[in-house]
Amino acid sequence: MNVFRGGRHRAACALALTTVLALTVSACGDGGSGAAGDKGGEGSGKGEITFWDNNGGVRTDIWKEIIADFEKANPDIEVKYVGIASKEVQSKYDTAIQGGGLPDVGGVGAAMLAGIAAQNALEPLDARLEASPLKGKLNAGMVESVKSAGGQGKLFTVPTSANNGVLYYRTDLFQAAGLKEPTTWSAFYTAAEKLTDRTKNRFGYTIRGGAGSVAQALDAMYGQSGITDFWKGDRTTVNDPANVAALEKYAGLFKRTTPAADVNNDFTKMVAQWDSGEIGMLNHNLGSYQDHVKALGTEKFRGIPNPTRDDGTRVQVSNPVDGLGLFSSSKNKAAAWKFIEYAASHEANSKWNRSAGAIPSNTEAAKDAWIQASEPTRLAAESLFSGRTRIVELPYYLPDWNTISKADNEPAFQKVLLGTMSAKDFLDGLAEQLNEAQAEWKSLGR
Repeated sequence: MNVFRGGRHRAACALALTTVLALTVSACGDGGSGAAGDKGGEGSGKGEITFWDNNGGVRTDIWKEIIADFEKANPDIEVKYVGIASKEVQSKYDTAIQGGGLPDVGGVGAAMLAGIAAQNALEPLDARLEASPLKGKLNAGMVESVKSAGGQGKLFTVPTSANNGVLYYRTDLFQAAGLKEPTTWSAFYTAAEKLTDRTKNRFGYTIRGGAGSVAQALDAMYGQSGITDFWKGDRTTVNDPANVAALEKYAGLFKRTTPAADVNNDFTKMVAQWDSGEIGMLNHNLGSYQDHVKALGTEKFRGIPNPTRDDGTRVQVSNPVDGLGLFSSSKNKAAAWKFIEYAASHEANSKWNRSAGAIPSNTEAAKDAWIQASEPTRLAAESLFSGRTRIVELPYYLPDWNTISKADNEPAFQKVLLGTMSAKDFLDGLAEQLNEAQAEWKSLGR
């Protein structure tokens, strides 16, 4: 069993780091921001601010368009854009929290929010939102989601979008094979087998084995097992026998109905492979919809909510809500807040989410016509807000969640795919880490 006992060590390091930062003044970044612990200030509301995009490259063009619109409306503020790839953003924030150079504004997904907030790096935004034109115009569920994810009951980010798991499938390949739409897990597994012909390099499915693999595996596990709670008392359900059986079946697709290269696939490689090859199905999220349209048009594929159990019940894990945070060390918080307000406004929020195919946080933007025209987004929104989908709330509030679910266990999941670790040992190790992190969090009076 691969068990990593790091929760208490990380907590001790965070405490030591906070002490050091309280005694040390670190160098300021380009936007006038420093390290966690620096107090910052409101500033003049003019001049330069620095914005870190937490999905740089993928969303760079649309952010630059929004920034240009903002600067036109606010000619006395200049936004310095810094694009950071999603797989690197956690380490970039960690480095800047320790050594200085934090931005004024940054994209912070719910999965990493608690860890950053616990180090006093983010400004609580409750009072600012209360006095803002945005008051009452943000999706209440998304606001509560980021409050919960922060672990302190405070609003540390203004939510901008919600994502959702999507099963993309090639309608042309399904039709040629006489297969039904993969709306159930049984139909999914049948299609994965029937669409595979290794002699012709055709596969029924592409599985995520690299960065981001654990979150996708959890979605597949709970979706099949039907378990609707992440915790049973103070113990996680990830290693429940039904989840172990579900992971064994899901991981068993590797190399049998998937390419062998999938063991190293992050989302960019997986999406590119699906768009350019003859692979039947892909699990990703709304963010890749436009990529598929560019590669395949709209006639060769559909994007539908993840499969249901055979009895029609749909269970899925919660997707982290993305948002914009104001860093406490910013020395121009007034200008930084203006940018956050603009990015979450009807026009800008609609523009960004339309580009990403995601669900807008701004309630006015959520009514725009493009959502009805984007089938995966429309179906996802209907599924999320129908009241019929059971959501397993992942513990984003744990400061160690992002580390546990990514760096600590993605290499172990690759061992499961390769057959050198059992699904049970993997999930038992993951459960032990999660139970320890939960106990530590509760010991702090949370």
